[in-house]
Amino acid sequence: MLKVSDITCEYQKNPIGLGTKKPRFSWIIESDMQNVIQMSYRLQVSLDEKFKNIIWDTGVINSSKSVHIEYDGPDLRSFRRYFYRVKIMDNYGQESVWSDIGYFETALMDTSEWKAKFITPESEDEGNLSKGKYLRHEFVLDGEIDFARIYATALGMYEIYINGKRVGDDLLTPGWTSYKKRLQYQTYDITDLLVKGVNAVGAIVGAGWYKGDLAGWIGRRNVYGSRTALLVQMLIRYTDGREQIIVTDETWKASDSPILYSEIYHGEIYDARLEQSGWNLPNFDDNSWYAVDVINWDMSTLIPQEGLPVRRQEFIKPISMIITPKGEKVIDFGQNLAGWVKFTVRGKCGDKVVLKHAEVLDSEGNFYTENLRSAKQRIEYILKGYDAETFEPHFTFQGFRYVKIEEYPGEPSIDDFAAVVIHSDMKRIGKFTCSNELLNQLYHNIVWGLKSNFIDVPTDCPQRDERLGWTGDAQVFIETSCFIMNTALFFRKWLHDLKVDQLKNGGVPFVIPDVLGGHLENDKLIRQDHSSSGWGDAAVICPWTIYQFYDDVNILKEQYGSMKSWIEYIRANARDGIIWDSGFHFGDWLALDAKEGSYLGATPNDLIATAFYAYSTEILAKTAKILGNLSDYEEYLNLHDKIVKAFQDEFFTPSGRLAVRTQTAHVLVLMFNLVPDKYRARTIQTLIDLIDENNGHLTTGFLGTPYICHVLSNNGKTKEAYSLLLKEDYPSWLYQVKKGATTVWEHWDGIKPDGTMWSADMNSFNHYAYGSIGSWLYREIVGLNVDPEAPGFKHIIIKPKPGGDLTYAEAEYLSAYGRIFVSWSIGGGDITIDVAIPPNTKAKIILPHASSEAIETIRGVNVHFENCNDGAEAEIGSGTYKFIYPLTKFLAIEN
Repeated sequence: MLKVSDITCEYQKNPIGLGTKKPRFSWIIESDMQNVIQMSYRLQVSLDEKFKNIIWDTGVINSSKSVHIEYDGPDLRSFRRYFYRVKIMDNYGQESVWSDIGYFETALMDTSEWKAKFITPESEDEGNLSKGKYLRHEFVLDGEIDFARIYATALGMYEIYINGKRVGDDLLTPGWTSYKKRLQYQTYDITDLLVKGVNAVGAIVGAGWYKGDLAGWIGRRNVYGSRTALLVQMLIRYTDGREQIIVTDETWKASDSPILYSEIYHGEIYDARLEQSGWNLPNFDDNSWYAVDVINWDMSTLIPQEGLPVRRQEFIKPISMIITPKGEKVIDFGQNLAGWVKFTVRGKCGDKVVLKHAEVLDSEGNFYTENLRSAKQRIEYILKGYDAETFEPHFTFQGFRYVKIEEYPGEPSIDDFAAVVIHSDMKRIGKFTCSNELLNQLYHNIVWGLKSNFIDVPTDCPQRDERLGWTGDAQVFIETSCFIMNTALFFRKWLHDLKVDQLKNGGVPFVIPDVLGGHLENDKLIRQDHSSSGWGDAAVICPWTIYQFYDDVNILKEQYGSMKSWIEYIRANARDGIIWDSGFHFGDWLALDAKEGSYLGATPNDLIATAFYAYSTEILAKTAKILGNLSDYEEYLNLHDKIVKAFQDEFFTPSGRLAVRTQTAHVLVLMFNLVPDKYRARTIQTLIDLIDENNGHLTTGFLGTPYICHVLSNNGKTKEAYSLLLKEDYPSWLYQVKKGATTVWEHWDGIKPDGTMWSADMNSFNHYAYGSIGSWLYREIVGLNVDPEAPGFKHIIIKPKPGGDLTYAEAEYLSAYGRIFVSWSIGGGDITIDVAIPPNTKAKIILPHASSEAIETIRGVNVHFENCNDGAEAEIGSGTYKFIYPLTKFLAIEN
């Protein structure tokens, strides 16, 4: 059996609204044979579903490539649906049947095709208001409808309706980009919502990121503009071939809505008494509504949806309702999350529901909101007073586990409440589990940190008055995120904003989209508004990571100029172009070796900055080589060599001692290969000594923590890495778990051992940076690794490292080529290792502490192991395998 399945276009199944002129196709191969490799493929694109009007046929292409095959046919036209299919032949001579038919649909291929105008329901003096506004328009259709689409966006956020029904299920549209440079529009299929005769289109717009409160500690508002606006272009094709276009223009009308106030940080006030029944239906009396204004906007900024839309993902019911020692009535949802509360209520006209949201209870069990800073996280709903009324907010979201009911008509029941979990609509592709339940809970917490903070941009936290796309947080966590969900499109969109917000001199803002630049002059800590090491390096590390996981060369092509500009910025600001010892840096942020009252760890900025300079330069050199820029490759390879030599001269003594005696310093020099070979053993031993001096605990912050366990296990100290990971007392990952955490904290001691809180000024309990340990669970415990020479898991490296008190561990990962599975278990004096390798890939498997003569292959054929330094290794093809060998040597090493 040979089958092509799960065909996709630009990572998506049947996408509509694509703007790329050369979309790419991928597929997964299914086979019941082992060692299957695709030998050839044939791909067709047609204007019709029956493939009678084929516009591109590759013919038989002799290639094993099945990921990101680029369209190379005639120019694609706007507003068209194209169908595609593929068939393949394998190395056994089997030919598949044609795959199921997929399709993609183009949006506006040129901004000149926009006929609509931006219309605003707000006056020029409403910049400080955060009301939601209604917009509506009626139109007549005079034929049978074959095809109908809406292309829509807003300055602010919007919801759109056709004949009273909500269009699509996207949330917080159009998402957050650097609006004045890039504004996404969405495409919706409305064919089934329209009728012959009179129709109505309605919309609600709100402040959102465009004009609402941002960066609460510096109090920015109206960052991109002071008036919300809507843009809608509707295309209708009739069955007789005619087309009709409906657009936003001066003929639309506007009104106030029941949304009296809606802000990202602060929540929403909704007065149901102000609802206008039928406002988005035909034949509604809108004589009291007022005329809209048309506003100018640079239409060249408009781009089709790039990132994944934010959508409802889960509904969580409360686990209890408690009365706190202060007498507060509080709902516990059992999970820290990002989203909002959906509730149903009954009461009289004018009654209110008032809810406040928080992450934790204090040491006495009372509702705790001090760490929210100025964020109110408050929902107020005023009843209209009929039958049961159900409410969800529109243009806000909260980060919470606990909800305090401040006002409610009658006695609330937890059956009337549900938490709505929202995040960008990424596909879950990774799972991990093991025999240690605390470690399983840590993994759970890492996953929920991702869910809560990947809401259109990779935010630092979802609850306080911040929620910004901090570059440092994103780059330390990106590898872990790629193991858990398919984040390719999510990061591609964000990196495009990084590129356009990058300074002309190559500097990279601290947050993307950049809302801090030029507004930090009064900040007591931050002394400039861009370009810290470890933060700005997101410009290089993030696209490289996406390339490694998804074999997506396009992300390197698109970001290459940005990557190069970042390196050149550093070179221009470094001493002699080599040692970066100038400017402001966050350093090893929140490291435990910081001075009292400081957030900055003890590792000097010049060491950290130069270390990351070397690392990013090395990545840039590799990228240049991949893209065929050989002159750049030689230049940056040479620059990297100079940085490494200068670093060693600067930071190592003649006797081989690293001059900075911190854990993070030793971690970075080992991770980035900055240690002279003859001093490596000494450097590793000093790191072990530093951990021992801290009673076996880490002291690392944001930049040291992601690498510390990798450095230990990569240098023969797997036992010590496990010991660090499995610590249960403060400071450690499992300390948070033992304290009842359901997400990862910003501080190792967000809640201190005595139950008191870290300073309320910066204490998120849902902050994924330290969740970067997740990549170690996959890469080291289970041993699932990308081969840098064959990215995207085309060639897989499987090298499990059992240890600690674990008796089994397993991981599953859905790569671009299909499902990869790795597990190991210990029992009965043996180690058993199970793997599954998808068709069209190969793997190198290294069985730890094994002798080739002692390995028994229970499942899998033609496997020949050879002894190696780490045990025994073999090359295997696709299929499922089971290997068993004696435990003796492993136990000897562990003991």
